[in-house]
Amino acid sequence: MIHPIVKYGDAVLETPAKPVEKFDEELQALVNDMFESMYAANGVGLAAPQIGISRRLAVIDVTVGKNPEAKIVIANPEIIHTEGEQREEEGCLSVPGFRGHVLRPQYVTVRAQDATGKDFEMRGEALLARAFCHEIDHLNGVLFITHLSLLKRDMIKRKIRKLKKAGEW
Repeated sequence: MIHPIVKYGDAVLETPAKPVEKFDEELQALVNDMFESMYAANGVGLAAPQIGISRRLAVIDVTVGKNPEAKIVIANPEIIHTEGEQREEEGCLSVPGFRGHVLRPQYVTVRAQDATGKDFEMRGEALLARAFCHEIDHLNGVLFITHLSLLKRDMIKRKIRKLKKAGEW
């Protein structure tokens, strides 16, 4: 089932998510729905708060569905190591139409649980490292615009207010 993507301004996006405690069929169904919703929106990552669910759960596929082996599920993730730097343009399904250059680590190692609750560690580089950081930020109630300059962030917020006033957000 494809869920609508929650947009900037909804409180669930700026609130730290609750840990995943039950790894059951219901969670597996949610994971499947999240992948379906992410692909429908042409995203490379989707965190549960982005579909209105306050859970520390995210799905990532930097191939946008081209390689089924590339699907990653991270429950209760934490970043345990970073190195290097990359500054690339980033966007967000919850802040559609807006992009900005964000400084992120070049390499990121995460510790998380998979959809069955099994612990694992994984190292990501370049786009995958960026996706890990971006999605874990969502789980901590942080949006990518927080990493932009104050000027750029204020400009985006102003444009969103105008869109809301016009009923287009």
